[in-house]
Amino acid sequence: MSAPGAALPRRAAGGSGPASQLLLALVCGGYATGAAFGWGSSELASAMGDFGLGGAAALAAVSCFWYGRTHRTRFRPAWLLFAVSSAMAGLGNIVWGWYEVVLDARVPTPSPADFCFLLFAPPAIIGLLVLARRPVTRAGWVCLALDAWLTGGSLLTLSWSLALAHTAHFQGESVAHAALSLAYPLLDIALVSMVLALHFRRSTANRSAINTAIAALALTVLCDALFTSPLLRSHYRSGQILDAGWFAGYLLMAYAPWVAREEDDGGTGSGRSARHTSHPSRPIAGSLAALTPYLAAAVCTLGILYNVLDGHRVDRVVLFTGCTVVLALVIRQGIMLLDNISLTQELAHREDHFRSLVQGSSDVIMIAAPTGILRYVSPAAAGVYGRDAEDLEGSELASLIHPEDLGRVVHEVRRFLAAPPVEEPTTRIECRFRSGDGEWLNVESTVNRHHGGLIFNSRDVTERVRLQAQLQHTAEHDPLTDLPNRALFTKRVQQALTGRRATDAGTAVLFIDLDGFKAVNDTVGHQAGDELLVQAARRLQDSVRAGDSTARFGGDEFAALIVGDGTRDPAAREYRIHEIADRLRHTLSQPYTVEGGTEVRVAASIGVAFAEPGITPGVLMRNADLAMYRAKQAGKGRVEIYAPQMQADVVRRTELATRLRTALHDGEFTLLHQPVVELETGRVTAVAAQARWRSAQGILFTPAEYLRVAESERGDEAARCAELGRWTLEKAVEQAAQRCRAGHHVPVYVQLSATRLMDKSLPAKYLEGLLIHHGLPSGALVLELTGSDPRVPLDELERRLSALRRLGVRIALDGFGSGYAAISALRRLPVDTLKLDRGLVDGVVESARLHKITAGLLRIATDLGMQSVAEGVDLPAQALALRAMGCTHALGKAFAGPLDEHRLRYALDLGSYPVPRPAAEGGGVLVGGAPPVEAAAVVVSGVSGVMASGVSSGLSSALSPGLSSGGVPGIPSGAGGGAGSLAHAPLRSNTETPIPPT
Repeated sequence: MSAPGAALPRRAAGGSGPASQLLLALVCGGYATGAAFGWGSSELASAMGDFGLGGAAALAAVSCFWYGRTHRTRFRPAWLLFAVSSAMAGLGNIVWGWYEVVLDARVPTPSPADFCFLLFAPPAIIGLLVLARRPVTRAGWVCLALDAWLTGGSLLTLSWSLALAHTAHFQGESVAHAALSLAYPLLDIALVSMVLALHFRRSTANRSAINTAIAALALTVLCDALFTSPLLRSHYRSGQILDAGWFAGYLLMAYAPWVAREEDDGGTGSGRSARHTSHPSRPIAGSLAALTPYLAAAVCTLGILYNVLDGHRVDRVVLFTGCTVVLALVIRQGIMLLDNISLTQELAHREDHFRSLVQGSSDVIMIAAPTGILRYVSPAAAGVYGRDAEDLEGSELASLIHPEDLGRVVHEVRRFLAAPPVEEPTTRIECRFRSGDGEWLNVESTVNRHHGGLIFNSRDVTERVRLQAQLQHTAEHDPLTDLPNRALFTKRVQQALTGRRATDAGTAVLFIDLDGFKAVNDTVGHQAGDELLVQAARRLQDSVRAGDSTARFGGDEFAALIVGDGTRDPAAREYRIHEIADRLRHTLSQPYTVEGGTEVRVAASIGVAFAEPGITPGVLMRNADLAMYRAKQAGKGRVEIYAPQMQADVVRRTELATRLRTALHDGEFTLLHQPVVELETGRVTAVAAQARWRSAQGILFTPAEYLRVAESERGDEAARCAELGRWTLEKAVEQAAQRCRAGHHVPVYVQLSATRLMDKSLPAKYLEGLLIHHGLPSGALVLELTGSDPRVPLDELERRLSALRRLGVRIALDGFGSGYAAISALRRLPVDTLKLDRGLVDGVVESARLHKITAGLLRIATDLGMQSVAEGVDLPAQALALRAMGCTHALGKAFAGPLDEHRLRYALDLGSYPVPRPAAEGGGVLVGGAPPVEAAAVVVSGVSGVMASGVSSGLSSALSPGLSSGGVPGIPSGAGGGAGSLAHAPLRSNTETPIPPT
């Protein structure tokens, strides 16, 4: 409906309501009652018969015109033409009333009213053509014209025989009067012919409005036919009962446009209107439409027989009209015969076409009766199902469907048949179908209705289903081990937590990591590593129960879901899961035979987390991961059960790591230096650079905690640790160069791990460029290597060491985690200075055993011509004991803690610290001077821990021949500061706290 039409929704809807229909019936009934009783007076009867009819016709004209103007539909011209037709009828009645009522004169013949009445029929006929469903071919238009003539000719024959012949031969009338007398009935006959011819061809849109309009025109034509009759016309007076028919016809025409909202034939209406287009009376209507030409010929024959049987001479008009009607019927039958022949040929062609499509289609087309019996099966069944179509026809469809799918198929078919065809014309069913060799094929069928039965258009989708299953398996399984991946494992954990066994206590998730797997890849190769992973996955899968699940997350990380057995005792279930995890650990730690028969070993770190009420899969798996990570931190090759404290530790480390990143970015780190003192003289011979974290409150934090956090984190945090080490090295070189320019020529010790030293991000040219850029002299930089990594090859370290020594830098390699590693390093590498671990220094006074171990290490250093530095000398007794053992240098709070640059310069200016003396020496303090340092030293950290078990006099003599060539001269005693004694207490460091607050 257009926008103007939408503005009158209530009027349009209200016009078709019961109230409007009742009002229309009352008005028509009131007029008929008045006409039946003569309106009480002749004057009122004339007025109502003339102006009353004129008003009703004018109302019809206005109603049709207004509807045509406000509703932009394809029927708009028809309603405008009906408005013109009604206007002509109204104007004719008003002219008639002018003569009879106003002028009180007899209406002349002919009069202007006659011409208005004559113009009533042509617009109505054209309007009916607009409402009709137009033919699409020329033959259709010819048949429409012939049908109209058949109807009109038969009516003309009958009416001419009954009345019109008398009118045509009426003596004493003028030609104009006779013509008008014949024009009325002839136009009415033409109008009736169009009404009858188009009644069965009317459009399906807005059927109620069109039927009402046709009824209005039919009633008007009937009254015109009665008026034309000489018997009625001779006694006709205005206001009689005949006028009630015209009045009702005009009001019906005024009411017709508003019966219902119009709907286009394009199918834009709702489903309800679409369903109403198929009216139950369509078969009857089609039959009447086909019989109309024969009924017209029968009427024409009755007109001729009436004249013959009545004894009258057959009129030429009747004879001519009858002959033309018969000729039109013959022509129409010939056209229909040719059209039927054409349709038959086309139908046969289409049937052959569709038969070839059905028989040549690769899809199987089956027609099933309502009982489920197959009536037709296309020949494609032989290629798809492996069974001939003749074998399938007559069999029950249910016997061919897999029993597990039959219930679902029957339910879908019943639902489809119960749905309205307009809303759901087709449906799709997928099931398994039995093939000729007994196998089950995956078949997808499109189902349509067919005369109470069903049409199945089926195709074999077995390969597609297999491919989908394969893709689904690939998406949910690890390609190397074929174990479930993280996504499928998470889904199974979700099912275990929310499914039927959700209440079973003891359900646990195990996270497994293979320790040392990277070494296998690096030493034996990645192919061997893949074989190890496949064997580990097989062992893992064989070690769990049938109801449990395993998975591989990637790399050397595995997981297992152990479903609980309902045990309520926490200790019992923990013991059971721990036993399972320990068995898995032992199984996975057995030797593996990989490519080439090589036997390799790895350990397994396992973290266990129990499912608690209300826990989610993500939280449960996170807890197991934290427990596994704790197992690796605790020494690897062990089982750890999750505790809530683990999550708190992770949160604390994460917060500290975040603060570390912020501190590096905001420049909150500063560098302190701790003096290295010669134990014999007390002179400051070097300084050790130490990074400190300065908080916003100005408090300096020691590096132990934040460096441990940074080094223990993975990925990005390891990069932050490297960034901190690079900053420390650059800052220490820069400040050492500034001190050298100020006259304090003391070397600076900078800690650097062996792994970081071998990193490609720290090449030899980087250190060379750093020294040249700041102008630091040769020997002024001491790289103190911390930690050990057995994966670092000694050959590459030796080459890197030689390159750095040529730059004047002395380096000791990391990797003193075992006695063998320490002995190999001492035997092959040029080490200048051994640095005793703090653990040896702390107990050197109290423990006689530790005293002997430390003394043995110092004898080795002396025999190899190396200097020795003791770290963490905080007590005078420790300094006395170490000097007595032969230790040459020390640093610790017994002399000074880490100092800022200002206090360090002051200490260097003083030059020395008081050294404790035995009581026999008088306890004095010796301070001496010496020339500046001219050689660098390499300090090796952690030697005591890795060599303690091998210290003996025999070890010293065994190592001396191999290591004598590797020794280098020690650092000459002396410092840049002038001589003098410190008469005050030892300098202390800035205010410090062991760890930053979290």
